[in-house]
Amino acid sequence: MGKQNESNAAVFIDRDGTVIKEKDYLRKIKDIELFAHTIPALKLLKKAGFKLILVTNQSGIGRGYFTEEKLGRIHTSLQKLLTSKGAGFDAVYYCPHAPGAGCSCRKPNLGLVKLAGKKFHLNLKRSYSIGDHSGDFLLGRNMGGKGVFVLTGHGKREYRKFVKDPSAPRPDRIEKNILSAAKWILSDSAGERS
Repeated sequence: MGKQNESNAAVFIDRDGTVIKEKDYLRKIKDIELFAHTIPALKLLKKAGFKLILVTNQSGIGRGYFTEEKLGRIHTSLQKLLTSKGAGFDAVYYCPHAPGAGCSCRKPNLGLVKLAGKKFHLNLKRSYSIGDHSGDFLLGRNMGGKGVFVLTGHGKREYRKFVKDPSAPRPDRIEKNILSAAKWILSDSAGERS
């Protein structure tokens, strides 16, 4: 097993409301709908050398709305679509548990990040997370990196929540969508290296 590489960083990216449009417990492949800015964002990050890791809470499994097999087919279809455009993920991880199950894999817990970190020998302190919930940006913080919050999906609703609560944690950056988040990450990571 190789050692952690100082420059081997990743961007841990949320699925629903960040990469694809929010569908409330997506159950059907035909309902996958990419945001227009998803492909350009993923390509930018890939070109910059980041590992792209999809990390998604899928409590619909724990709630009995769909099976892990069905989720697997959805993720295979999403990966094929992205890969055909030169923007596939390096890995896909999901938490199947319902909230309150006490698992270590539900964001912002680090169970899935640790799996990816070990597999890809990642420098988590130089890594980032992107998503439309506080758990997504807290994931970045919890791993010692940075978390970017986007206003797509549930982002605007979630943003209103933490603006009203001055004690709520704040993201490292708030961006309009995954593309502006990717551009900020490139700028920030360049500053970190200089």
